Amino acid sequence: MNRLISLLAQAGLWLAAFISVFPFLWMITGATNTANDITGGRFLPGTNLLPNIAKFFELVDAGQVFFNSFFVAITGTALTLIVSSLAGYGFEIFASKTRDRVFAGLLLLLSVPFAAMMIPLFVMFSSAGLINSYIAMIAPGIASIFMIFYFRQNTKSFPHELRDAAKLDGLKEWQIFWFIYIPVMRSTYAAAMIILFMTNWNAYLWPLIVLQTNDMKTITLTVASLATAYTPDYGLIMIANVLATLPTILVFFLLQRRFVEGMLGGVK
Repeated sequence: MNRLISLLAQAGLWLAAFISVFPFLWMITGATNTANDITGGRFLPGTNLLPNIAKFFELVDAGQVFFNSFFVAITGTALTLIVSSLAGYGFEIFASKTRDRVFAGLLLLLSVPFAAMMIPLFVMFSSAGLINSYIAMIAPGIASIFMIFYFRQNTKSFPHELRDAAKLDGLKEWQIFWFIYIPVMRSTYAAAMIILFMTNWNAYLWPLIVLQTNDMKTITLTVASLATAYTPDYGLIMIANVLATLPTILVFFLLQRRFVEGMLGGVK
C-alpha cells in the first residue's frame, strides 16, 4: 500500500513537472520550425533554426535591444538592492516610536495596484521631460516596498552580536553595513537579485507606456511587436522568446543555491 502511494506521488510529481516544462520545450522546438509547422501542431525539432535566427537579426537591431534590456535590468537591480537593503536594515536595526507605523504604511501601499499609479507617474515624468529615457524606466521600481519588507524580515536573522562587536572595535554604521552585513547576508542578496533581475528584464506594461521610439525598446517589447504583425512568423517569435529567456535562466542557475538559502532566510 505504501509503495502504491509512493508511486502515485511520483507520477503526480512527474506530471506536474511535465506540465511546467512543456511550454518551454514547445518554445525551443518551435524555434527550429517554420510558422506553418508550428500552426500545424508539429512538436518535433525541425531544420529552420538558422533561418529563424538570421531573420531575427535581420529585422531586429539586436545589439541595441539587448543593450537596453541589460542596462535597465542590471542598473535597476543594483539600485533597488542598495536602496531596499539600506531601508530594510534601518527598519530592523534602529528602533523609534514611529518606525512600525511608517513600515505599516508602506505595507498598506502594496495594496495599491500599479495600474492606478501609471497615469500620475507618466504625468510626473512627462513634466520633467524624462519620457522615453532610461531614468523613466528604472526610477519607479528603485524603492520597492516588497524588497524593503523582504530585507527587513531577513535582517531579523542577522546576528546583532556582530554589530555590537564591530561598534566596540570602532567601526561606523556604514562600515558595519558594507563590510559585515552585506557579506553575512549574501544569500539574501542573491535571492533578491534573481527576483529583481527577472522583474526588470521581463517588464512590459510600464516600458510600453513610457518608451516612444524603437531605439529605446527592450527585448520584451520587441517580442511583443513581432507577435502583433498581420501575419505573425511564429518561428521568428519562438527564436526571439528563446533569446529573451536565456539571460534569466543563466542568472538563476548561477545563483540557484544562494536563491534557496536566501528564500529560507539563511545566514552564512
